[in-house]
Amino acid sequence: MRKFLPLLLVVALFWQCKPEPKKETTPPAEAESAAIEVKSDSIPFLWEAANVYFLLTDRFNNGNPDNDTNFERDNPTGPLRGFMGGDIAGITSKIETGYFDALGVNAIWFTPVVEQVHGDTDEGTGNTYGYHGYWTKDWTALDPNFGTMKDLRRMVDAAHDRGIRVLMDVVINHTGPVTEEDPAWPEAWVRLSPTCDFQTYETTTSCTLVDNLPDIRTESDAGVELPDALLAKWKQEGRLSTELDELQLFFERTGYPRAPRFYIIKWLTDYVGDLGIDGFRVDTVKHADEKAWSELYTEAAIAFERWKKQHQDKVLDDTPFYMVGEVYNYGISGGRSFDFGDQQVDYFDHGFKSLINFELKYDAAQLSYDKIFSKYDGLLRKELSGKSVLNYLSSHDDGAPFDPNREMPMKAANVLMLTPGASQIYYGDESSRSLVIDGTVGDATLRSFMNWEEIDSLESTQKTLEHWQKLGQFRAKHPAVGAGIHQRLSSKPYVFSRSLTGEGYRDKVAIGLDLPEGPKSLYVRGFFGNGTKLLDAYSGQEVVVENGRVALDSPYTIALLEVLP
Repeated sequence: MRKFLPLLLVVALFWQCKPEPKKETTPPAEAESAAIEVKSDSIPFLWEAANVYFLLTDRFNNGNPDNDTNFERDNPTGPLRGFMGGDIAGITSKIETGYFDALGVNAIWFTPVVEQVHGDTDEGTGNTYGYHGYWTKDWTALDPNFGTMKDLRRMVDAAHDRGIRVLMDVVINHTGPVTEEDPAWPEAWVRLSPTCDFQTYETTTSCTLVDNLPDIRTESDAGVELPDALLAKWKQEGRLSTELDELQLFFERTGYPRAPRFYIIKWLTDYVGDLGIDGFRVDTVKHADEKAWSELYTEAAIAFERWKKQHQDKVLDDTPFYMVGEVYNYGISGGRSFDFGDQQVDYFDHGFKSLINFELKYDAAQLSYDKIFSKYDGLLRKELSGKSVLNYLSSHDDGAPFDPNREMPMKAANVLMLTPGASQIYYGDESSRSLVIDGTVGDATLRSFMNWEEIDSLESTQKTLEHWQKLGQFRAKHPAVGAGIHQRLSSKPYVFSRSLTGEGYRDKVAIGLDLPEGPKSLYVRGFFGNGTKLLDAYSGQEVVVENGRVALDSPYTIALLEVLP
């Protein structure tokens, strides 16, 4: 159960209210219904309402300085293009000290931790190592710069102990680049050319994403032999026979051909079966044959259910395995399909419950709060009914984030945490970590080390963090915020409601934004009945609905209203 929410959730019977008329009207009788008490351990976890924290493993927190250098990775690099010491142990430390609890985070997505290419390369952006985790050398081993399997198991268990899900970032589309230390995989496994030009489906999927990034032949069903270099590596490490025996059992059970993608699917889903990983964030989805994702989901779901049966004392609930995909430049307005120009692909039909939404950063800059919320509510209930999106405003490879100079951190929090759908906090969003670093080239500027010292010392950073924490905790406590029906109650001051009903639970909240400082009156007629006791979770004030309104007196321009017992 979700141990980080000790408070009681008290909610009223669900009522879908109508937009505010020009004149206030008498509320319908249903709105006067008595509240229902629901204990915190019955708050459902819904991926479509999740509050996900995304971090670069190497850039978040250094829990074990002893593993900072491995494989003689000591060549000079471009700015922010080498390993900086962050690791799995560092993530665990912040889990155990309650950092994520305070943010209301109920899922952590961390960049890949499998073994990276040992060498470095310069493809025009400065000499670079695989600090980011997307340059795989061996899917069956962890990179010692990130930690050990013992470290990873401890992290997953620590997260689960607090009701936090774990999203593992996975790559099937490509290996790491060719370096002096890392030869290319055999031709039967990868193509080294042409480089994608992204004009058609074929020139997006059957090509290398960039120069010197060998592309796995995910479309092929032809059997291939394991690379000699990998076999030699396993032999040297004393695990050759174990790996070969496990592969034999996998292919006998599934009947899959020994094609490249099925080896990788086996290797990745082993982490699910061994550790109880709750979901995958899948990298470069549109650059691989979509059938690979259906197959990946099938095997991951089997592994997850097997883990649950073997570890019943650790199972959080009956939520199935989850996959969210990075279809670069997919936007929620596109509905279910991504358009390649010459054909469209519905990735939601290929194992994905959700896709990362690249559109919110534009909406945040151009639209009012209510236009954003109404737009997303409509799309999620119609075109994307039964599916969801993962919203973000800044990320590790988006060179045009919302508010790159961190001039509007409070607005960023309001938009991200209150827009329907799941939210993705990029590490440092909550603390205004700089996204503009002098001297960097390309996406390195987005990937500085987490600004823990500013959190400890700067009052402005602490105030920003406190705002994100209040919104995050409210969102985690109320799944209606991300998954409920949105309704505007009042335009001036702006007040809206979210209502959610499901099997065994009902949840309803009202939220005010851009409110006046000091005394304020919030219109809630038709949603909360007269006499209903409410708590403003932002200011801590308790109020009672009178004449369809709530009177607050706080220095804040936001109110988060929930029902009291």
